[in-house]
Amino acid sequence: MRAEPTRADIYKYVDAAGNVYFTDAPLQGNRYKLEWHRESQTVARAVVSRPLPKSRPPTISHAPLPATKLSASLASRRALYHTLVLANARRYGLSPSLLHAVIRAESAYDPSAVSRAGAQGLMQLMPGTAARYGVQNSFDPAENIRGGAAYLRDLLDMFDQDVKLALAGYNAGEGAVIKHGRQIPPYAETQDYVRKVLSFYAAERPNSFILSAR
Repeated sequence: MRAEPTRADIYKYVDAAGNVYFTDAPLQGNRYKLEWHRESQTVARAVVSRPLPKSRPPTISHAPLPATKLSASLASRRALYHTLVLANARRYGLSPSLLHAVIRAESAYDPSAVSRAGAQGLMQLMPGTAARYGVQNSFDPAENIRGGAAYLRDLLDMFDQDVKLALAGYNAGEGAVIKHGRQIPPYAETQDYVRKVLSFYAAERPNSFILSAR
Protein backbone atom coordinates (compact mmCIF):
# COMPACT_ATOMS: atom_id res chain seq x y z
CA MET A 1 0.00 0.00 0.00
CA ARG A 2 1.31 3.44 -0.89
CA ALA A 3 1.57 6.09 1.78
CA GLU A 4 -0.43 9.29 1.58
CA PRO A 5 1.30 12.69 1.93
CA THR A 6 2.50 13.52 5.44
CA ARG A 7 0.66 16.17 7.40
CA ALA A 8 3.20 18.14 9.38
CA ASP A 9 1.23 20.93 11.06
CA ILE A 10 -1.95 21.42 13.05
CA TYR A 11 -3.73 24.78 12.75
CA LYS A 12 -6.28 26.22 15.17
CA TYR A 13 -8.80 28.74 13.83
CA VAL A 14 -11.74 30.53 15.43
CA ASP A 15 -14.59 32.14 13.54
CA ALA A 16 -16.73 35.14 14.51
CA ALA A 17 -19.25 32.89 16.27
CA GLY A 18 -16.55 31.41 18.49
CA ASN A 19 -16.49 28.02 16.77
CA VAL A 20 -13.08 26.34 16.95
CA TYR A 21 -11.55 24.52 13.99
CA PHE A 22 -8.50 22.26 13.95
CA THR A 23 -7.10 21.48 10.50
CA ASP A 24 -4.00 20.08 8.88
CA ALA A 25 -3.87 22.87 6.28
CA PRO A 26 -4.46 26.65 6.33
CA LEU A 27 -8.09 27.77 5.94
CA GLN A 28 -8.87 30.41 3.37
CA GLY A 29 -11.15 33.42 3.86
CA ASN A 30 -11.57 36.29 6.29
CA ARG A 31 -14.13 34.47 8.44
CA TYR A 32 -11.37 32.39 10.09
CA LYS A 33 -8.86 33.83 12.56
CA LEU A 34 -5.66 31.84 13.07
CA GLU A 35 -5.08 31.26 16.78
CA TRP A 36 -1.96 29.12 16.49
CA HIS A 37 -0.34 26.40 14.48
CA ARG A 38 2.14 23.81 15.62
CA GLU A 39 4.07 20.90 14.21
CA SER A 40 2.54 17.53 14.94
CA GLN A 41 3.89 14.06 14.73
CA THR A 42 3.95 12.47 11.30
CA VAL A 43 0.63 10.73 10.82
CA ALA A 44 1.07 8.93 7.55
CA ARG A 45 4.01 6.82 6.45
CA ALA A 46 4.46 3.77 4.27
CA VAL A 47 2.65 0.84 5.82
CA VAL A 48 5.65 -0.70 7.58
CA SER A 49 6.24 -1.57 11.20
CA ARG A 50 6.91 1.41 13.41
CA PRO A 51 6.87 2.01 17.17
CA LEU A 52 3.69 3.43 18.66
CA PRO A 53 3.84 7.00 20.03
CA LYS A 54 4.86 7.29 23.65
CA SER A 55 1.97 8.07 25.94
CA ARG A 56 1.73 9.49 29.41
CA PRO A 57 1.22 6.93 32.19
CA PRO A 58 -2.50 6.15 32.36
CA THR A 59 -4.67 6.65 35.40
CA ILE A 60 -5.68 3.23 36.63
CA SER A 61 -9.12 2.79 38.11
CA HIS A 62 -9.35 1.02 41.47
CA ALA A 63 -12.73 -0.30 40.34
CA PRO A 64 -12.22 -1.31 36.68
CA LEU A 65 -15.14 -1.26 34.31
CA PRO A 66 -16.33 -4.71 33.24
CA ALA A 67 -14.75 -5.88 29.99
CA THR A 68 -17.72 -6.79 27.84
CA LYS A 69 -16.90 -9.69 25.52
CA LEU A 70 -18.05 -10.02 21.93
CA SER A 71 -21.08 -12.08 21.01
CA ALA A 72 -20.64 -14.66 18.25
CA SER A 73 -22.44 -12.48 15.69
CA LEU A 74 -20.44 -9.39 16.64
CA ALA A 75 -17.19 -11.37 16.47
CA SER A 76 -18.14 -12.49 12.97
CA ARG A 77 -18.74 -8.91 11.82
CA ARG A 78 -15.53 -7.79 13.51
CA ALA A 79 -13.56 -10.34 11.50
CA LEU A 80 -14.78 -8.81 8.23
CA TYR A 81 -12.94 -5.55 8.97
CA HIS A 82 -9.94 -6.77 10.94
CA THR A 83 -7.53 -6.45 8.00
CA LEU A 84 -8.60 -2.85 7.40
CA VAL A 85 -8.24 -2.07 11.08
CA LEU A 86 -4.72 -3.51 11.20
CA ALA A 87 -3.63 -1.59 8.09
CA ASN A 88 -4.92 1.74 9.36
CA ALA A 89 -3.66 1.17 12.89
CA ARG A 90 -0.17 0.65 11.47
CA ARG A 91 -0.50 3.57 9.09
CA TYR A 92 -1.47 6.04 11.80
CA GLY A 93 0.43 4.58 14.74
CA LEU A 94 -2.67 3.46 16.64
CA SER A 95 -3.51 0.44 18.72
CA PRO A 96 -5.68 -1.95 16.65
CA SER A 97 -7.53 -2.72 19.88
CA LEU A 98 -8.45 0.94 20.30
CA LEU A 99 -9.71 1.20 16.72
CA HIS A 100 -11.81 -1.93 17.19
CA ALA A 101 -13.21 -0.53 20.44
CA VAL A 102 -14.26 2.72 18.77
CA ILE A 103 -15.90 0.92 15.85
CA ARG A 104 -17.76 -1.39 18.21
CA ALA A 105 -19.04 1.53 20.27
CA GLU A 106 -19.94 3.66 17.28
CA SER A 107 -21.69 1.19 14.97
CA ALA A 108 -21.32 -2.38 16.25
CA TYR A 109 -19.54 -3.05 12.93
CA ASP A 110 -22.50 -1.96 10.80
CA PRO A 111 -21.09 -0.12 7.74
CA SER A 112 -24.53 1.30 6.88
CA ALA A 113 -25.22 2.77 10.33
CA VAL A 114 -26.55 6.35 10.49
CA SER A 115 -27.05 8.21 13.76
CA ARG A 116 -29.83 10.68 14.56
CA ALA A 117 -27.24 13.45 14.23
CA GLY A 118 -26.24 12.28 10.76
CA ALA A 119 -22.99 10.45 11.56
CA GLN A 120 -22.34 7.66 9.08
CA GLY A 121 -20.64 4.33 8.67
CA LEU A 122 -18.45 2.11 10.81
CA MET A 123 -16.73 4.94 12.69
CA GLN A 124 -19.75 7.27 12.49
CA LEU A 125 -18.14 10.17 10.66
CA MET A 126 -20.06 13.42 10.56
CA PRO A 127 -20.17 14.91 7.04
CA GLY A 128 -17.84 17.73 8.04
CA THR A 129 -15.30 15.33 9.52
CA ALA A 130 -15.51 13.10 6.47
CA ALA A 131 -14.82 16.07 4.19
CA ARG A 132 -11.95 17.21 6.40
CA TYR A 133 -10.20 13.87 5.94
CA GLY A 134 -11.01 13.38 2.28
CA VAL A 135 -13.63 10.67 2.77
CA GLN A 136 -15.96 10.78 -0.24
CA ASN A 137 -18.16 7.84 0.75
CA SER A 138 -18.60 7.26 4.47
CA PHE A 139 -20.40 3.98 3.80
CA ASP A 140 -17.28 2.52 2.19
CA PRO A 141 -15.54 0.63 5.03
CA ALA A 142 -12.04 1.30 3.71
CA GLU A 143 -12.64 5.05 3.40
CA ASN A 144 -14.52 5.28 6.68
CA ILE A 145 -11.92 3.48 8.77
CA ARG A 146 -9.12 5.49 7.17
CA GLY A 147 -10.87 8.78 7.94
CA GLY A 148 -11.80 7.78 11.46
CA ALA A 149 -8.30 6.52 12.20
CA ALA A 150 -6.73 9.73 10.89
CA TYR A 151 -9.07 11.81 13.06
CA LEU A 152 -8.32 9.71 16.13
CA ARG A 153 -4.58 10.07 15.50
CA ASP A 154 -4.93 13.86 15.30
CA LEU A 155 -6.96 13.92 18.51
CA LEU A 156 -4.33 11.89 20.34
CA ASP A 157 -1.63 14.28 19.13
CA MET A 158 -3.75 17.27 20.11
CA PHE A 159 -4.31 15.98 23.64
CA ASP A 160 -0.78 14.69 24.28
CA GLN A 161 -1.65 11.01 23.75
CA ASP A 162 -4.37 11.07 26.43
CA VAL A 163 -6.74 8.32 25.27
CA LYS A 164 -9.64 9.52 27.41
CA LEU A 165 -9.52 13.06 26.05
CA ALA A 166 -9.11 11.82 22.48
CA LEU A 167 -12.23 9.68 22.88
CA ALA A 168 -14.14 12.58 24.42
CA GLY A 169 -13.08 14.72 21.46
CA TYR A 170 -14.19 12.03 19.03
CA ASN A 171 -17.64 12.04 20.61
CA ALA A 172 -18.21 15.69 21.53
CA GLY A 173 -15.70 17.48 19.31
CA GLU A 174 -12.24 18.71 20.21
CA GLY A 175 -13.59 22.20 20.86
CA ALA A 176 -15.76 20.91 23.71
CA VAL A 177 -12.78 19.28 25.39
CA ILE A 178 -10.72 22.46 25.13
CA LYS A 179 -13.64 24.60 26.31
CA HIS A 180 -13.85 22.53 29.50
CA GLY A 181 -10.20 22.94 30.40
CA ARG A 182 -8.92 19.92 28.48
CA GLN A 183 -11.11 17.64 30.56
CA ILE A 184 -13.87 15.24 29.57
CA PRO A 185 -16.91 17.51 29.07
CA PRO A 186 -19.67 17.17 31.69
CA TYR A 187 -22.06 15.65 29.18
CA ALA A 188 -23.67 12.36 30.21
CA GLU A 189 -23.50 11.05 26.65
CA THR A 190 -19.79 11.79 26.31
CA GLN A 191 -18.87 10.42 29.72
CA ASP A 192 -20.86 7.24 29.03
CA TYR A 193 -19.21 6.98 25.61
CA VAL A 194 -15.69 7.18 27.06
CA ARG A 195 -16.52 4.50 29.64
CA LYS A 196 -18.03 2.27 26.97
CA VAL A 197 -15.06 2.51 24.63
CA LEU A 198 -12.63 1.87 27.48
CA SER A 199 -14.66 -1.21 28.43
CA PHE A 200 -14.51 -2.50 24.85
CA TYR A 201 -10.82 -1.63 24.70
CA ALA A 202 -10.27 -3.79 27.78
CA ALA A 203 -12.20 -6.65 26.19
CA GLU A 204 -9.83 -6.45 23.22
CA ARG A 205 -6.86 -6.52 25.63
CA PRO A 206 -7.99 -8.88 28.41
CA ASN A 207 -4.62 -8.92 30.18
CA SER A 208 -4.39 -5.14 30.44
CA PHE A 209 -5.47 -2.69 33.11
CA ILE A 210 -8.53 -0.62 32.31
CA LEU A 211 -8.17 3.13 32.08
CA SER A 212 -10.42 5.14 34.35
CA ALA A 213 -12.93 7.37 32.56
CA ARG A 214 -12.57 9.94 35.34
